[in-house]
Amino acid sequence: MAEPLIKIALVGHTNTGKTSLLRTLTRDTSFGEVADRPGTTRHVEGARLRLDGRPVLEWFDTPGMEDSIALLEYLERLEGPGERLDGPARVRRFLDTPEAHGRYEQEARVLTKMLDCDAALYVIDARDPVLGKHRDELAILAACGRPLLPVLNFVNAPAHRADEWRDAMARLGLHAVVEFDTVAPPLDGEQQLYAKLGVLLDRHAGALARLSDSLAAQRRERHAAAYELLADLLIDVAALHLSSPSDDAALAAASSQLRDQVRQREQTCVNALLALYNFRSSDYADDALPLQGERWGMDLFHPQALKDMGVQVGMGAAAGAMAGAAVDLMSAGLSLGTGMLIGAAAGGLWQGVEKLGKRVAGKLRGWREISVDDAVLRLLALRQRQLIDALERRGHAAREPLRLDLPDDEAWRKGPLPEALKEARSRPEWSALGKHYEDSDRRKRVLHELAKTLASAPLPAD
Repeated sequence: MAEPLIKIALVGHTNTGKTSLLRTLTRDTSFGEVADRPGTTRHVEGARLRLDGRPVLEWFDTPGMEDSIALLEYLERLEGPGERLDGPARVRRFLDTPEAHGRYEQEARVLTKMLDCDAALYVIDARDPVLGKHRDELAILAACGRPLLPVLNFVNAPAHRADEWRDAMARLGLHAVVEFDTVAPPLDGEQQLYAKLGVLLDRHAGALARLSDSLAAQRRERHAAAYELLADLLIDVAALHLSSPSDDAALAAASSQLRDQVRQREQTCVNALLALYNFRSSDYADDALPLQGERWGMDLFHPQALKDMGVQVGMGAAAGAMAGAAVDLMSAGLSLGTGMLIGAAAGGLWQGVEKLGKRVAGKLRGWREISVDDAVLRLLALRQRQLIDALERRGHAAREPLRLDLPDDEAWRKGPLPEALKEARSRPEWSALGKHYEDSDRRKRVLHELAKTLASAPLPAD
């Protein structure tokens, strides 16, 4: 027998972040309308969460309550002489009055939905002081006879009053409270919310626990997929080699081409990460992309970008017009190429020998190979790891551009590059940016191992 659909309303005063909370819980940046002006939501909107293809929970966004003080007084006058109506009966009587379709229309929509739901989240702007109107709102909502779970929003703001609100809720008998900042939600915020809802809705506790476990698994899958995207980017760039005649003009043109290809490849990775976390570049229309800060606005190949991210620049790299590119000079290239050729022949890797032979022949004709310097690989890894961490911490109601702090990541600044990237250096056919791309089984295995290395650190914690 299918479990009943769990219905939960989001209620509270105007402009406390109810729609913002639903955007984050549903990972939908387009749900409803979010604005700084009060009373943006004027009617009830719904959204469903599914588990194993079946809807298991339905959220309802409701209008803000605006005149709770007067409404509570009105409700208290609805009982006739000698009557003792309980809360739900009193609310239903109110909904049958002309005032429910006039002066108190907004509140009537909220209460109608409350009576239709299993529970409600009472969303609080923790920056606001606790006022009498809030206590009256809670008295009216409690009259519906449904479990209420207060949710403290905007708790990352410097001047929040979360402790005051917790004290006020306790005096009203509401001891289960969740802190959930919709702009920068805690990484375990959903699990905390569903766990406390499970306590309030005991008969639905099993379904809520399974939903919470599913959402946690999705988060782990996104984390792993993000690092697969980063590993693919790094292998593509590490394996990219461009051959060029040795004259200055040709080398300058090839270097420019290499930089353009790498810049475009990084942007492709950025777009894929935004899509993976269900953000879109169009969500940031006022800022082009959320990456136009001091470091992200700096060109990938500018020496200052490397310096700002704390990356040490090697000899010959980031100098003049060749910033961020390493040139395989003819003498060094011949020496390296011949050594690789002998090693490949000894191992019987005839396909590799043929490719290396062509590269050596090119060098004998005076051609040079241009590739990206290790410092740029480090910068790419740092920037994308920084972006992944920021996206995992970002709520879907956030409207400010992403602010990317300098990552604490000394391993990628100064430690040895992973063996996967060293191997990619010797396999130009592994770069999807090149002319002879081969997505071989070996490349797939190396990419997977590199992704595991990149994501080997624990998930970021608050």
